[in-house]
Amino acid sequence: EDYYGGSIPWITPKDLSSFKGRYITSGERNITEKGLASCSAQMMPKDAVLFTSRAPIGYVAIASQSVCTNQGFKSIVVNEKADPLFVYYLLKYNKDAIEAMGSGTTFKEVSGKTMRAVKVRIPLDVSYQKRIAAVLDSLDTKIENNERINDNLQQQAQAIYSSMFIDNPDPAWSHGHLSDLITVKYGKDHKKLADGIYPVYGSGGIMRYVERPLYNKESVLIPRKGTLNNVMYANQPFWSVDTMFYTEMKLPNVAKFVYHFVKAKDLASMNAGSAVPSMTTDILNAMEVVIPSASALEEFESLVAPMYEAMEANDVQSKALSQMRDTLLPKLMSGKIDVSSVQL
Repeated sequence: EDYYGGSIPWITPKDLSSFKGRYITSGERNITEKGLASCSAQMMPKDAVLFTSRAPIGYVAIASQSVCTNQGFKSIVVNEKADPLFVYYLLKYNKDAIEAMGSGTTFKEVSGKTMRAVKVRIPLDVSYQKRIAAVLDSLDTKIENNERINDNLQQQAQAIYSSMFIDNPDPAWSHGHLSDLITVKYGKDHKKLADGIYPVYGSGGIMRYVERPLYNKESVLIPRKGTLNNVMYANQPFWSVDTMFYTEMKLPNVAKFVYHFVKAKDLASMNAGSAVPSMTTDILNAMEVVIPSASALEEFESLVAPMYEAMEANDVQSKALSQMRDTLLPKLMSGKIDVSSVQL
C-alpha cells in the first residue's frame, strides 16, 4: 500500500502494448509519492513521447499529462525544434530499424546511447512538421471513430440478444448443448502459406493475410490457447491458426446467436491448461444452452444483421485508411510527397 494506489499515473510497456491511441493519460496502476521516491521510475512531462525500449520494443505514445515511466522506456522530451505528434510518427516510421538495434541476452533492449545516435531526417520548419502530423492524425482519428462506432453497434446487438434470449426466453424452447448448434473445428498452421487477401485469425485478432482461406462461411472463432475470452465472429473467407477453433453451423440463422452466447461466457474461468490457458472441444460441446425456435433465430438475425453489415463496412474502410496511412507515412517523412499536395 506504500507503493500502489497513489495519484501518480504509472505507465508500463504492458500499458502501451494494448493502447491504440496516440495520447495516453493513465496506465493500469498509479503509484504514491513514496513509491516514486523509492524506485527507478521517472516523471515525464506533458507531451513527452514515450517509446518502449525493452521487449516488446517499439510501442509509442504521447503523454497527455505528467506521467511516471519505468525503466522499460526511453522518453523523448521534445524541444522547440520539433512537434511531439510529428516525433510520435517519426518513431513509428523507424520502429523496425530501432528495434533491430536492441541487444541483450536475458531480454532485448535499446540503450539510451543507441537511441541518441539514431539519425533521422526532419523538416526544420515546425509548422511543416505539424502539417505532416495532422494528415496522419486525421487518418488515425477516422479509424478510431470507426472502432468506437463498431463497439457501440456490438453492444446494441448484445443488448438485443440478452433481451430476447436471456431476459425473456420462451418456456417452450428446448434445452440442449452447444454441440447441437455447431461443429467445433481445429485451425491449422499458416506459416507455409504465401501472402494474399484472406485474413489469418489468432487469439489476438488478424495476424496477416494469406493466399487461400481455410473456411468460407459464417463462423465463430474461439481461442484454443492464450487469451480465451477473445471470441470473434467472421462472415468472410478466412484462415484460423492452430491455436484457434473455428465453427461450422448446424442450423440456419444461428451463427450470430452462437457468437453472443459464447462471448457472454467467461471462458477463462473454464481453463483446462496448467502453464498456458487452454480450451477443449469437450468443454465447448458440453455447454448447456436453451435452443430458440427457428422463428426467434430468424427474427434475431433480421434485427442484428444490419448492424453487422455496418460494422463490416467500417472495418473495410479502416483497413483502407490504414493502408493509406502506412503508404503516406514514409513518403511524407522522407519528403517524397509534399504534404500540401495531400487531399483527404
